Amino acid sequence: MNAEAVFIRPAGREDVAAIVAMLADDHLGRARERVEDPLPASYYDAFARVERDSNLTLVVAESAGRVVGCLQLAILPGISSQGGVRGLLEDVRVASDCRSRGIGEQLVQWAVTEAKARGCNLVELLTHQTRIDAQRFYKRLGFAASHVGMTVRF
Repeated sequence: MNAEAVFIRPAGREDVAAIVAMLADDHLGRARERVEDPLPASYYDAFARVERDSNLTLVVAESAGRVVGCLQLAILPGISSQGGVRGLLEDVRVASDCRSRGIGEQLVQWAVTEAKARGCNLVELLTHQTRIDAQRFYKRLGFAASHVGMTVRF
């Protein structure tokens, strides 16, 4: 597969609408996101919190001047694993009309490289059990199913 060349950069406030659109573009996101014009202020408030936190990095993949992908990398210092630092990938998305072009792989490879550079000894991610294609994608990139995730909602 020839990967489409993308530029991965820190997300800016101007990218929030494109990010939310990608988050909403699947069966789970449609139910939990609100794609409106203008977007609810909660998205911009959340972006500001992420931007202020040095352990969080939100990036976008850009191609031909358009945002076509995104992900968030969380750096989680901890006591377990002998004080090891974990990287956690969240909200990995590629615009639906740009999938299967290597964009997601470039984003994940960028995040793994960044996590290593920031002292992480592993990178983890969560993907919903119904996202079978995503699970195949992550396995192809070397991730292994290793945990049982559980959620409580408020």
